[in-house]
Amino acid sequence: MNIFKNKLTLTGMIIILVLVGTAIFAPMLVPHNPNEQCLNQALKGPCLEYPCGTDEFGRCIFSRIIFGARISLEIGIAVTAVSAAVGIALGLAAGFYGGAVDEIIMRIVDIFLAFPGLILALVVAGLLGPGILNVMVALALVGWMGYARVVRGTVLAEKEREFIETARSLGANDLYIMFRHLLPNVIAPVIIMASVGIGYAILASAGLSFLGLGAQPPTAVWGSMLSDGKSYLQTAPHLTIFPGLAILITVLAFNFLGDGLRDLLDPRLKRQSVE
Repeated sequence: MNIFKNKLTLTGMIIILVLVGTAIFAPMLVPHNPNEQCLNQALKGPCLEYPCGTDEFGRCIFSRIIFGARISLEIGIAVTAVSAAVGIALGLAAGFYGGAVDEIIMRIVDIFLAFPGLILALVVAGLLGPGILNVMVALALVGWMGYARVVRGTVLAEKEREFIETARSLGANDLYIMFRHLLPNVIAPVIIMASVGIGYAILASAGLSFLGLGAQPPTAVWGSMLSDGKSYLQTAPHLTIFPGLAILITVLAFNFLGDGLRDLLDPRLKRQSVE
């Protein structure tokens, strides 16, 4: 399958590229300072000067959404990178060594999975206190288990193959076998999970920010913007509509990309299409 022939995947890639470009060049793209208050322009509807209107303090919502994209992508990428790294390391160890190592790691995974991920992240973020870094820590802490389970399952199937036995007979140590021979064979499902995981991390961070546990005012964060706008749903619905659309479009874009990567990289789907 050519990933560029899938219209939804291509749409997702284009949206993500636009978001990344927007985040990088945010200071040059915004028409107004995102934190500048102008009370005589408060709750103004969308217009040429303010494409998405203004909030209760007269701040440009469009400018704040653009700067919010930078923070959202930073959180999504950082959380996913840490979660994947921890999950890969533990999954490799559990699948390769088996026995007591596997039992201990997988029981820890089971304990974490016994609680809803977002609820557990909410508890952790509440204990650590509000802040972007604390949100990242909380989401990474509850996000590694899926990677560990997928990597472990793949390693269990791969470690019995002949090329692993050949590497052992040539004197390769455990770390070399895991990272040189096994890791390349488990990276495809990890990439698929990570592409969707970025969208989930952005959505979860928006939820925590909505509850007041994310970046603190006046930092522009999509979740906080939704929370601030909920009091004006009837009088100024644009306060919630535009941040909500930003979250929706971003999460959908990463989901579209994940679906395309799954079709491209998952060998089981390839076999099914051939059959």
